[in-house]
Amino acid sequence: MTPRHQRPLGRRKLLVALGGAVVAAPAVAALAPHALAETDSDSDTGTAAPKAAGALPLTIVNSTGSFGNADVHVYIVGNQDGRQVRVTPDGTVAPVALSDNGADGFTDYAISLAGSGETTLSLPYLSGRIYVSLGEKLKFKVVADGNGDAALQYPAGWVSSDPNYGVLHDCAEFTYNASGMFCNTTMVDMFSVPLAIRLTGAKDQTTGTVRPGGRAAVFEAVRQVEEFAPLVVDDRRVIAPGHGLDAGLFPKDYLAPYIDEVWSTYTGKDLTVTTNAGAFTGRVRGDRLTFDGPAQVSFAKPSTRDVLFCDGALAAPNDGTTGPVAAVVGAGFNRSTLLSSAAQPTTDPASFYGTALTNHYSKAVHAVTEDGKAYGFAFDDVADFASYVQDTAPTGIRLTLTAF
Repeated sequence: MTPRHQRPLGRRKLLVALGGAVVAAPAVAALAPHALAETDSDSDTGTAAPKAAGALPLTIVNSTGSFGNADVHVYIVGNQDGRQVRVTPDGTVAPVALSDNGADGFTDYAISLAGSGETTLSLPYLSGRIYVSLGEKLKFKVVADGNGDAALQYPAGWVSSDPNYGVLHDCAEFTYNASGMFCNTTMVDMFSVPLAIRLTGAKDQTTGTVRPGGRAAVFEAVRQVEEFAPLVVDDRRVIAPGHGLDAGLFPKDYLAPYIDEVWSTYTGKDLTVTTNAGAFTGRVRGDRLTFDGPAQVSFAKPSTRDVLFCDGALAAPNDGTTGPVAAVVGAGFNRSTLLSSAAQPTTDPASFYGTALTNHYSKAVHAVTEDGKAYGFAFDDVADFASYVQDTAPTGIRLTLTAF
């Protein structure tokens, strides 16, 4: 099977699809890439993929052990045919509307769980997120975007002024269409509620499961690193370092010594990056890391923020060349493997996060999942280490809130 990081990167972000230019641009900008993967054909054979059929059973399982079903609220929001929509409790799609805002200025799109046991819902074709909140409901607000169209403000749990900052919540991401179900858990923005996905169909796949005690282990591991400790918000969540940087909680030059050393190292020797387009050989020329190969691509020296968000100097356009190389280089920076190996991507997780200057947040979330997979940063799909599964003939999806 072709590694996912070698496939087209064209829909790594859901910002435009969800109309994220409204409030929570940060919330939607960092959605994990595979929620909108190209899926019209089988990437290995080039043949048409089986077609999914209609509404998909979605089962929500509350195994928190800390909250009863009455205290768990579910929200299914996203985009369908260019419109921002939400799913009603009966499984129908409703466009978001300004009139949905209540007297308090917020919508109530919550779907309640059954009184006990599992809750089965119906999931229509949609690209978006399944949010869960515990103890309190989330405050979604419909506003008018720049074109005057109704758009939804998403929770931004890393922003202290956000109305949902005090609410315990998290989400999973998906695209479900005629080509199948493509879904993942995500820690790209933050980690709060342990979630696991089981996708059945042509195969039976599970990902994202946090081992017993894993949630507490993440909080503790992040607290142990001085620069990362401010990212822990009580017992509610751990904020991803990029958002922490923007909030003044994380040093903006944290990775600068490592970035400088990479630039210095590859001034005198080659860095090879292999993607689906072929092998690219790069050196620092002037102030840019320039690769020759199937095409010439180059990158300015990134900032710490560029690395953490996999953006800016490491932005990945949908061009089949610069994008895939940016993804591999971005992953190498986050996993701190660029100095230990001049051939990228590296595929041995034992070699990841081995330096003092590394993405300790991503290291912590990977360490607690049963399959070692997580979305700790936007290019965590490089070498297939993201908590992502897909099925072109799905029969059901289960989202489990696992034990705290």
